[in-house]
Amino acid sequence: MQVVTTIEAYRKIRAAMRGRGARVGFVPTMGALHEGHISLVRRAKERADDVVVSIFVNPTQFAPHEDLAKYPRPIERDLRMCEQAGVSVVFNPGVEEMYPGATGQAEAMLDVPAISAILEGESRPQFFGGVCRVVGKLFNIIEPNIACFGKKDYQQLCVVKAMTRSMCWPIEIVGCETMRESDGLAMSSRNVYLDEGQRKRALGLSRSLHEAKRLIEAGGRDAAVIEAAMTRVLAEHRLRVDYAAVRRRDLEPGAGAMDFEKGVVCLIAAWCDQVRLIDNMEIG
Repeated sequence: MQVVTTIEAYRKIRAAMRGRGARVGFVPTMGALHEGHISLVRRAKERADDVVVSIFVNPTQFAPHEDLAKYPRPIERDLRMCEQAGVSVVFNPGVEEMYPGATGQAEAMLDVPAISAILEGESRPQFFGGVCRVVGKLFNIIEPNIACFGKKDYQQLCVVKAMTRSMCWPIEIVGCETMRESDGLAMSSRNVYLDEGQRKRALGLSRSLHEAKRLIEAGGRDAAVIEAAMTRVLAEHRLRVDYAAVRRRDLEPGAGAMDFEKGVVCLIAAWCDQVRLIDNMEIG
């Protein structure tokens, strides 16, 4: 496994890959890797000859009050996990490498797809602008044939797909299923912030999604009623609700009644004290 920290060093490796006709799979991460990330690597390995993982804590997707400074950065552990998973290259740049001149007026910006304005976009207005910015840079640097993203960040997956279509990048975006702990908690780098009691309360996210699933499979078709039920379960676990929403799977606003027969996605963001967690479930 090769570890590089500069764009120039990576591009030499990419040229060699191109020379032997290798198909490249890409898994972008912010580090603090867990089994969910490794499942993305495994999926990429099924579809590509070489897998590249980026490890970069992207400052432009954090608002000033968010947890950029304390975001976990166990780089040695992350590198061991990548090597054990069979990753070919880890791209681990610094901020200056990705944002030369510190994000001044000459920094190019990408238009953010419209679906970024809802849900996460309402709660974190800066988030998707930063995501699109860094993913666009990484796509241009890594030049992958496929890129794997987890469905746990469902809206992010939709935004990246929309951006890739809009920019005409020849990249296949692969959505991979959410990996969960044995108790149902969705795997997340932020789970390390939870103590034992908070972790039990955090199970309210997955339980609220299962309540939504129960209602829909029993014939429930009123999104407001289902959202109220999800909110109630979250409140029972003493979680502060950011949003609990039922949407079409493409997240685009639907005309008239939602077509539950074609499937919906239920999405949640909630605070467990100072830790913000998200989860979702596709139903139908």
